[in-house]
Amino acid sequence: MVLFERAYRHQMKGEFADAIILYRRSLAVQPTAEAHTFLGWTYSMMDRYEEAIECCQKAIEVDPAFGNPYNDIGAYLIEQDQWEEAIPWLEKATTATRYEAPQFPHMNLGRVYEHLGRYRMALQCYDRALEIDPFYRTAAWAKYALLARVN
Repeated sequence: MVLFERAYRHQMKGEFADAIILYRRSLAVQPTAEAHTFLGWTYSMMDRYEEAIECCQKAIEVDPAFGNPYNDIGAYLIEQDQWEEAIPWLEKATTATRYEAPQFPHMNLGRVYEHLGRYRMALQCYDRALEIDPFYRTAAWAKYALLARVN
């Protein structure tokens, strides 16, 4: 846990090389879904999406109930303009049993559906994100911006 926490601190400072080394050491000591996911997040911050996705897939192998890696794969696919391909990953994230921020995949699904012109579905996703977290401003802004555009 100490290595993971040190890695996270380096990652948040933008010290990605150090973070990668420490996440890998953490995984060598104790492979966790969290460490794989956060290593992937570090790679994504460097626009290394293929490596990020591989890390998330390893996280899912370690703990299929952990929601973050499903959402993260969806987000990385969105970043690569693979909107349709993101949908199944984000849908899996919405049903994950272990997820501290389950509003995120709903928000990301809303973004996908909005991008694809499926506005009703996008609004449903934004509403679901707001049901989970009524103070989630990003979802509220997205919802009302979409409503303003379509009305």
